[in-house]
Amino acid sequence: MSIFKAHIAAMSAYKPPLDGRNPQSHLLLDFNERTLPIGEVVQNALIEYIRGGRLQMYPAYGDVVDVIAGYCGVAADQLMITNGSDQGIDLIIRAACREGDEAIIPGPSFPIYVHCAKLENLKIVEPLYTRERGFPTDEVIAAITPATRLICFGNPNNPSGTVVSRSDIIRILEAAPHAAVLVDECYYEYCGESASDLVGRYPNLVITRTFSKTWGMPSLRLGYIISHADNIRALLNVRGPYDINQMAIVAIRAALAHPEYTQTYVAEVVTEAKPLLETFLDEKGVEYWPSGANYLWTFPPNADAVNQELIKHNILVRPKADSDGRPGLRITIGTVEQTKRLISVLKTVL
Repeated sequence: MSIFKAHIAAMSAYKPPLDGRNPQSHLLLDFNERTLPIGEVVQNALIEYIRGGRLQMYPAYGDVVDVIAGYCGVAADQLMITNGSDQGIDLIIRAACREGDEAIIPGPSFPIYVHCAKLENLKIVEPLYTRERGFPTDEVIAAITPATRLICFGNPNNPSGTVVSRSDIIRILEAAPHAAVLVDECYYEYCGESASDLVGRYPNLVITRTFSKTWGMPSLRLGYIISHADNIRALLNVRGPYDINQMAIVAIRAALAHPEYTQTYVAEVVTEAKPLLETFLDEKGVEYWPSGANYLWTFPPNADAVNQELIKHNILVRPKADSDGRPGLRITIGTVEQTKRLISVLKTVL
């Protein structure tokens, strides 16, 4: 018998398959991470901090919020740092929702959205993305009721890569002024689309972002929330005073002072490697979803066999079935050289 809430005890933990991954022996195309090491300037900043004898101190954030806000083009009081964007998602849902409230979470989507909603024992409504129509805007709006307290989606979505248009985001914001509309912009740097300029106009808009993906620092756990200043003040009451570690702060300062290592990588992925893989898949007649991110959700006719062949060649991708249970593979896109390596193996099995 558990001492905790019955619905939590009955849940399953979110356990992504992270064991056994090694960038020294594998090409990691399974978690949408940056596929190259972080810039040397960031590595040196971390080493200098460690050697400075300061690890015994509590973290001090200084003006890092102002620095990140400057990068985002928002006011400092419209931004809050978090322990990865996962913590931001959790804080927003906990702060906005009570047990029994309704949450609209279009699927398939990043599992953390549903997981955090289930922790609060919310009633979840799940309209479906489709490859042909993309984001189910009309279905989302039709599902809104007075009990709706949360509408949550990624832009672009994971795993499909679907981009939600600005006009559709505004339609949803205006259709549900009583609900928190959480837009997860985890892959913002790859698609360049953001609703961050709308937070002053729509107090029900809350945006999460991260330094895990494009900036290549998921192990350091730094994300942030962009929202109306009143929302940020409320969320700061929920976040702990030391939730973000000092190493993350050191790394982000260095990264934002020298963004070229990220900008160069993103440009190669978006303008060279991604079209290269799309062209190959088109030539082979392999179906995939249009994507605004650094990954493609693909559906080769023999997905399991393709995955096993890739594993034999030390290339890891992520099996992801669609809403009908059809096996698919979500493939992260890395550099041109890495993409050519991937294609050379795919040629042998497709």
